[in-house]
Amino acid sequence: MAFQFPAYHAPDFTEERFLNSPDAAWALCERDGVAPEGYHSTSMYPEYYKLNGQWTLAPESRMDSSVVWRPDGSLDVVENRNLRQGDRVILGRTENGEQGIFMHSTGFVEPGQELEDRFVFRTGRSRETSYTRDYDRLVELLRYEKDHGNIVWVMGPAFAFDADARKAMQLLIENGYAHGLLAGNALATHDLEGGLLHTALGQDIYTQQSMPNGHYNHLDTINKVRRSGSIKQFVEDYHIDNGIMYAAVKKDLPFVLGGSIRDDGPLPEVIGDVYAAQSAMREIVKKSTTVICLATMLHTIATGNMTPSFRVLPDGSVRPVYLYCVDADEFVVNKLLDRGSLSATTMVTNVQDFIRNVARGLGLM
Repeated sequence: MAFQFPAYHAPDFTEERFLNSPDAAWALCERDGVAPEGYHSTSMYPEYYKLNGQWTLAPESRMDSSVVWRPDGSLDVVENRNLRQGDRVILGRTENGEQGIFMHSTGFVEPGQELEDRFVFRTGRSRETSYTRDYDRLVELLRYEKDHGNIVWVMGPAFAFDADARKAMQLLIENGYAHGLLAGNALATHDLEGGLLHTALGQDIYTQQSMPNGHYNHLDTINKVRRSGSIKQFVEDYHIDNGIMYAAVKKDLPFVLGGSIRDDGPLPEVIGDVYAAQSAMREIVKKSTTVICLATMLHTIATGNMTPSFRVLPDGSVRPVYLYCVDADEFVVNKLLDRGSLSATTMVTNVQDFIRNVARGLGLM
């Protein structure tokens, strides 16, 4: 049976409240990077704007940005730092139509169904929660998205410390279950260390045995990658034949490594400018239809903020974007629990176990 998305139910703009709504107000941006007073800030939900008497959906939304009405009539959701002088920026602080702005948070809810039954923030998610159905649903989703969607993985370094977890993620990438990867310096560094020396932070990734002078291993790896000039060249120079970054290079998988103030090295591809890293991440997120965030609090929150709950397809139809957050810390997953169950699923578990379960569910291990 083919994977079925929930149907999207657009607002009925023939209703009197929408017909009587005014056009959305706007003001010119007077200075690069500074929104006009009273700007409207976006959400992850579908948002419609009434302009010249017509309600229009902004096709690419994200949290905490402004909406620019372009001269050709299109709507762009733009981070305030990227606004430019002369942009026509939508104004308004209400979202029920009174100011020509309507946020449609229930578009994937069947008419007549109670919201309490559809949104995960109504129930708790903890280590004691049953996740069997979530695994089954994710496996079904990934099989569909492999050929029809765009799967982005957001990864912390925990995978690089376990031999089977590295292998599971490698197999997912090699078998087409990844279309983008977002991570930091640590994930790539320790994964490449695993490929070169079979250690992560100097500890064997299978036996857990600490190697003599092993605390040098990741630094030596970084130094070798920097000498090679790139991760791809390092993989070739040192005949790396396993791991996550090896698979990414082999499959020409787009990836963004966002830097941190605590980074060692870093690797040549790591983007040290956080705003440049955010922009690069968003270019990958814009294409995504399923995003899976694994054991990285800052990257998870950052990605969640720039990921909409929907995607407008080329034929004009609207489908949900699925967001998964997996972490052993309940605090991290609770940061995303208010996004609604159709666009977010949270799982409190060890990500090394999680990724092996997913790979096995797909028949890869």
